[in-house]
Amino acid sequence: EVQLVESGGGLVQAGGSLRLSCATSGFTFDDYAIGWFRQVPGKVREGVSCISASGYGTSYRDSVKGRFTISRDNTKNTVYLQMNSLKPEDTAVYYCAAVRSRPVCVLTSDPPVPGQYNYWGQGTQVTVSS
Repeated sequence: EVQLVESGGGLVQAGGSLRLSCATSGFTFDDYAIGWFRQVPGKVREGVSCISASGYGTSYRDSVKGRFTISRDNTKNTVYLQMNSLKPEDTAVYYCAAVRSRPVCVLTSDPPVPGQYNYWGQGTQVTVSS
């Protein structure tokens, strides 16, 4: 059974940092690209960042470039999202998702698209206070 479990969310003041983790199981991790997404109630889920299956390709939405860093540890089947200089507008539920594809998130500067991803976690709340 494919599982993705997010952790690391919480309440932080503006300017602070959080590191989200996406622990996965039930599939061959290094065959899958992983994306991070976020959603605010009443709004469309948006792509934040992704990392390719190889780990060499990454992309970010413009509003988080220079503040967020995605990485993966293939020995732990886990993807991380380091979030620095957090802003109130980063407040959302953050989800990780997986797709079995080597070309996804390679040689692109576009943020991930939710419809490309097959497997999803349950989400973790990130709240940034002003």
